[in-house]
Amino acid sequence: MNIRQRTEEIEKLILSPHAMFSANSKGRELHENKCDIRTDFQRDRDRIIHSKAFRRLKHKTQVFISPEGDHYRTRLTHTLEVSQIARTIARALRLNEDLTEAIALGHDLGHTPFGHAGETVLDGIHPSGFKHNEQSLRVVDILEDNKGLNLTWEVRDGILNHTGSNLPSTLEGSIVKFSDRIAYINHDIDDALRANILDTADIPVQCLKVLGYSHKDRINSMITDIITKSLDKPFVKMSEDVDRATKELRKYLYDHVYIGSKAKVEEVKVQYIIKQLYDFFIENPDKISKDLWMKLPNENIHRLSCDYIAGMTDRYALNKYKSIFLPISWQI
Repeated sequence: MNIRQRTEEIEKLILSPHAMFSANSKGRELHENKCDIRTDFQRDRDRIIHSKAFRRLKHKTQVFISPEGDHYRTRLTHTLEVSQIARTIARALRLNEDLTEAIALGHDLGHTPFGHAGETVLDGIHPSGFKHNEQSLRVVDILEDNKGLNLTWEVRDGILNHTGSNLPSTLEGSIVKFSDRIAYINHDIDDALRANILDTADIPVQCLKVLGYSHKDRINSMITDIITKSLDKPFVKMSEDVDRATKELRKYLYDHVYIGSKAKVEEVKVQYIIKQLYDFFIENPDKISKDLWMKLPNENIHRLSCDYIAGMTDRYALNKYKSIFLPISWQI
């Protein structure tokens, strides 16, 4: 028995019967010989961490576009916070921590530059629409490396269904769905307070009474509630009171931070930039990355333009816009 097989046997001894066992995975689309050391879900996590798409997350906006300050979240730090929260819940519920972590680390790989502002404009101009969860799946299935990362079915399912109305097929995926919301609600409040967009006194007091008056207390309340409500159960959920308060807090953020606040004043500009880039690449397909053309030689130009832009970091998109549309000073 090799190390992987021993790990798979240990999972059967210590994990909940509701967990997704590594040995029971539906597997990969393309057959691969199994690793002697790592389980399939461990390999998926490692592939995501080593991917270029994962590294680019450090230069992609979470909420605040080009903030003056070193402590605002980026798409990468958001992903790490989601992973930390999700692992804590998975371990407490005796679910598969490796699967949970792999889904968490991969869930936002398809996010556009400039956060949801970029997603909104691509969704409006691309003929097939655009959803970052679907693009994340496209990244791991097709765009990353030569033929995608060839991840297991369970990780791909969790990535696709981490947002929206569809539920993941595993409890580990459900944990990530909750953890994503827990992370962004709380760190977006923290960033908004730092930017003086919000004041603690303005946050709905009925939410604070249920969830807590500090950043760490709110996160702890949400995590503890999920664990308490879901322990040894075939589901992952919040209690009614905590779920209601969490949704009210999320709505408050939409009303006071995500829409119309000074954190959003630059969004019109970046949406214009993305639209201009998209239209330019449609008219000038030879300017799209040669690597992308080689990977997808038969893909239509709208899809290629969308893939190219969605993969850009904020600064790469800005530099590309400058090089295409702004004049270069004459060098004498």
